[in-house]
Amino acid sequence: MDSTENSPAFDSADESKDRQFVTALARGLDILRCFRPNDVYLSHAELARRTDLPKPTVSRLIYTLKKLGYLAYSDTQGKYQLASGVLSLGYAMLGQMDLRKVARPAMQELAEYSQASVSIGIRDRLRMVYVQTCQSSARVTLRLDIGSRIPIATTAMGKALLCGLPQDERDELLDQIRLADQSLWPRVKTGIEQALRHYQEHGFCVSAGDWQTDVHAVGVPLIDPIGQKQMAFNCGGPAHLLPPDLLQNDLGPKLVQLVHKVQANLGIA
Repeated sequence: MDSTENSPAFDSADESKDRQFVTALARGLDILRCFRPNDVYLSHAELARRTDLPKPTVSRLIYTLKKLGYLAYSDTQGKYQLASGVLSLGYAMLGQMDLRKVARPAMQELAEYSQASVSIGIRDRLRMVYVQTCQSSARVTLRLDIGSRIPIATTAMGKALLCGLPQDERDELLDQIRLADQSLWPRVKTGIEQALRHYQEHGFCVSAGDWQTDVHAVGVPLIDPIGQKQMAFNCGGPAHLLPPDLLQNDLGPKLVQLVHKVQANLGIA
């Protein structure tokens, strides 16, 4: 599913039908979205390839984003990088999320207990983006930091998000996942259906090697009927430290309790 990471949010048919949709703005944002956590610099050609936009269009967008302080050009590299304007937007958003501060003590406690990592993620198209993470003091653990992106379709966090969505939003997102890679869809669909059944019975989802063969995790959605619904927690780490029975009988129920506690503290229980 990685090929969809930089795909436009709307295709041309959607844009032509929506008179309120500003195509130029969407394309500018797609330029910024090209930068992944490990991308410090990207060339003009790489930006054009990742957005699938004509090079003259990319040139105009780059020029505008540089003027506004969202992109910078490195003379030594001959490439572009994200500028401080993007950072200020990201920190402004994170600063408004009281959830991160409320949840952190309980997350750190569970991380140490499980000798794993506990994180919060929000939806970004077909991926989850970490907005808070707590890691244990164990030498061997899953080290994904704030800003890390993982797929919705095959991870415990992503499946938990799907389970927490209203039916119409879930169906829409499932359709997007199907269209992103139809060759993988039968296997992905089976995994999601199993996750839905498991969530209905136990209140959490399990991913045991579905995303990466050496990673096991449990996930629980944060259901907020007023605010941000598209959010979930996970607890995960190396498969050899988190066998399926530990996920099912211990860490899954503990993560459910953690999320219920956070919801109560936020007044959304």
